[in-house]
Amino acid sequence: MGIPTLITTETASNDSSVSITSGIDSTYDEYMFVFTDIAPATDDQQFMFQVNAAGQSGFNEILTSTFFGTKHNEDDSGTPTLAYATGNDHAQDTGYQFLSTGTGSAADESCAGILHLFSPSNTTYVTHFYATMNNYSASVRTMQNFIAGYFNITAAVDEISFKFSSGNFDGVIQMYGIA
Repeated sequence: MGIPTLITTETASNDSSVSITSGIDSTYDEYMFVFTDIAPATDDQQFMFQVNAAGQSGFNEILTSTFFGTKHNEDDSGTPTLAYATGNDHAQDTGYQFLSTGTGSAADESCAGILHLFSPSNTTYVTHFYATMNNYSASVRTMQNFIAGYFNITAAVDEISFKFSSGNFDGVIQMYGIA
């Protein structure tokens, strides 16, 4: 991995979404988004993202992805699991991609992680991504999620949006360019 350069820090404070609409360009081949203490106001929500191709609006680009995760209950009850989550992936559709599922809204519940976006300015190949997220869920468990996929467009990606499936949220999102 190259050296990360901080481009922007966005702080959500009871916001419905955070969109980064500048700074994603041909300067870097990889962009990294770091999520810290992302906490929904509404309990049991999914943190998610989508992009816009240059000149487009609506955050509705076609994507294909996979999503699997682990979970372990706080009280050590039940059996820890590792499973593919078919309902959280995409097959050539335009919805927002889940990064966390069931994130709780209690004072000690939130999610955190990292998303990598590769060659967003390339107009020959699709734009790939992968993410690793951890969240303290409303079900009082830790959940580690692994997400990967691509936006099936051969246009430059220059905007990205983050939000929860419902309600507002707090937290910090930092965008880095990787040299």
